Amino acid sequence: MMPRPKYFTPTEVSAHNAIDDLWVSFLGKVFDLTPLMEEFKGDVLLMPIVECAGKDISHWFDPETKDIRTHVDPLTCCVKYYTPRGRFMHVPPPCPRTDWDNDFGRPWWRDARYEVGLLSAKTRWIRIINTFTFQEQRLEVCSEETVDEILRRYLRYNSNAAGYTWKHEGVRLDPSRTLSENGVPDQDEEMDRCGLDRDLFTPSILLYFNHDLYEEL
Repeated sequence: MMPRPKYFTPTEVSAHNAIDDLWVSFLGKVFDLTPLMEEFKGDVLLMPIVECAGKDISHWFDPETKDIRTHVDPLTCCVKYYTPRGRFMHVPPPCPRTDWDNDFGRPWWRDARYEVGLLSAKTRWIRIINTFTFQEQRLEVCSEETVDEILRRYLRYNSNAAGYTWKHEGVRLDPSRTLSENGVPDQDEEMDRCGLDRDLFTPSILLYFNHDLYEEL
């Protein structure tokens, strides 16, 4: 069985916005280009990528071909890559040049080595309430994530999160299913339609401590 891909929120991608820690997203994928930055350190062709560090660059690509967008050059009438921010790494020069080295293999946007996961198509906010300690945490999660994957996000706030039963409106949540599949509604669109602030309604997940953990100790 193929392992599930890891999903990231746009906020998570935007945190990686430095030359020594550079991520971008495009066409639903998230790429860690830090190794590319290190390999070609100082190369001017990295500048357009550095300028977009932590951002979504889907507009650079043709969604059908998954390649860089092209256009017809008005001077030569030839089809060329369209790079309005300037030519970047692995994009060939507009005219033949003797210093163009094209034996790099796959261009970085087609190289799976840089791919770290998928960009969430829709994020949502939830409140996780610990009924044992009364701690409450508001958390942005990916709608594609299962409850178990959300639990892993929450571990930074409670390292023993797996020792709790997770429930919504009294119903135990299936760890292998998403929030929507567990009947936890995402009412963002409805709130927008009604002109209401999304923050007025954030679904709550209640955590109930499993006492038998201590009994086993």
